[in-house]
Amino acid sequence: MTMDFSSKLDLTFERIVDVPPHLVWRAWTEPELIKQWFCPLPWKTIEVELDVRPGGIFRTTMQSPEGKAFPNIGCYLETVKNEKLVWTNALLPGYRPALMNAPCGDESVEFMFTAKVEMAPHGETGTRYRATVIHAEEAGCRTHAAMGFEQGWGVALDQLVAMVKRGI
Repeated sequence: MTMDFSSKLDLTFERIVDVPPHLVWRAWTEPELIKQWFCPLPWKTIEVELDVRPGGIFRTTMQSPEGKAFPNIGCYLETVKNEKLVWTNALLPGYRPALMNAPCGDESVEFMFTAKVEMAPHGETGTRYRATVIHAEEAGCRTHAAMGFEQGWGVALDQLVAMVKRGI
């Protein structure tokens, strides 16, 4: 799946990490692992359901520090083992169109998006990690950026790397 980047509609985050792509893949595709790193602490991911194939479910429930649950659901569009995951909240599992979704359960920030995470070998044991999130409209992109897209994805990636280094 090719996505043309638009600076007005899209956000991207890229970093080199010193863990191999196959372990980054595992961290993204095993529910018990996602729970350990997916959202920046002190938030938690308390539920995960995955069917890592095109049309399959990508569902998480995040919990705020105050204990409020924020469910999110989407559909995988493309999966290439150890290389790429693409999903959207514009579709439910089985490609069923979704109603407007509120990322993190906040109705004041409703927007649809498609996310792509790419992992490529870098050096002997590292990974070039790139996350790109595309939006339907500029307002949704600005809202997502203001929510702390780059910082949040960076903290989550740091947590993923720390988990892998502890041993998975």
